[in-house]
Amino acid sequence: MPTVSLHAGPDRAVPDRRDALAAAITWLAAVAGLLVLPAVSAMDPAEPVELPALGSGSWWAVLLALTVQAAPVLWARTRPVPALLVVAAVPVLLALAGPAGAAGLVTLAPVVVVYRATVGGRRMWGVLAAVVALLTAATALDAGTTPLLLLAAVGQALLLVAIGLVPAQIVGSRRAVRAAQAGELRALARERDALVRTAVATERTAMARELHDIAAHHLSGIALMASAIDRQLDTDPVAARDGLRQVREQSRVVLTDLRRLVGLLREDDPAELSAWSLASVPELVGTDVTLQVLSSPTGEPLGSGIGPLGQLAAYRMVQESLSNARAHAPGSEREVTVDDQDPEVLVITVRNGPPTGVPAPASEGGHGLRGMAERAALVGATLRHGATVEGGWQVRLAVPRDRTDPAGDP
Repeated sequence: MPTVSLHAGPDRAVPDRRDALAAAITWLAAVAGLLVLPAVSAMDPAEPVELPALGSGSWWAVLLALTVQAAPVLWARTRPVPALLVVAAVPVLLALAGPAGAAGLVTLAPVVVVYRATVGGRRMWGVLAAVVALLTAATALDAGTTPLLLLAAVGQALLLVAIGLVPAQIVGSRRAVRAAQAGELRALARERDALVRTAVATERTAMARELHDIAAHHLSGIALMASAIDRQLDTDPVAARDGLRQVREQSRVVLTDLRRLVGLLREDDPAELSAWSLASVPELVGTDVTLQVLSSPTGEPLGSGIGPLGQLAAYRMVQESLSNARAHAPGSEREVTVDDQDPEVLVITVRNGPPTGVPAPASEGGHGLRGMAERAALVGATLRHGATVEGGWQVRLAVPRDRTDPAGDP
């Protein structure tokens, strides 16, 4: 068997301050009309309207009916069906018990109740038809039941219901539109947040892959230096000690990179999350490398329009190029040029001359250049490298700028 919930729902809510205010205003307006109508009627003695005299029994009956109608106005929003039926039944009772013409004085409250009962978008056509029938009966009992008067009573009842129903439908439609717009804005905000989270996750994953490749490159270098040290222990102890210092330095760099990798993968990890950028290049090259920075003619900061991943790729290209130059072209002159003048692309060039000392044994696989190429492809940059006419080596990286504004229009 179907069950009936005894819990109070929205229609069982208690009237609030707005409901009480609507009932009070409706009652005051109706009473004001009851007081003013005799004076207005007296201004046109040619067509006098029969109204109850002030203080008479009929007048008090109308006042009582208006007071009773204030209760349906109070409950119109929370209990619309009984409120509509009660407010429409009062004119019928007044027409049966009161003087002629009195039912027409209690039509304000039905209009207000129809508005407040239907403004929330409720569709109560059956109840509204009952309201029309009750108001028609009240007018017919008050004025007569001839076909013409009955037709006029139906028209008046329909007009009273329409006066309350039409504005309610307009206001309800506007409220529904505003609610739909607010819901759409919330959905767009959720979608935007999801896109931001996805972009952040993609960026973090890409940077983690970047750091993983860098760590692998350094570990390959450490293994290469360890094999060279093993051969130099007996023949060249000084070079072996220098190699050990390089291994220690490379190991420190690897540990730092791995710590950054963990910090990128785990949001709750207290590891350092900052990534090196173009601003760190002067500190990277030091004093034994020539650095030339061609700044933007518009005065924008260095690397403006280059994202963090692109700046990290550029920094790593300079670092690995200098590291390769030290290893394979010892004693050579090294030069780093950062060209930030082009509004569409930033170009970094690392160039070294021919070696003046004995280069380190060549590594197998060319991990450094392959890692640079992978990082360049990751940020949409162009990497070129090769020997120079002087017998040295040059690496050139062109990183495109992201000129998309916050609104999303290029």
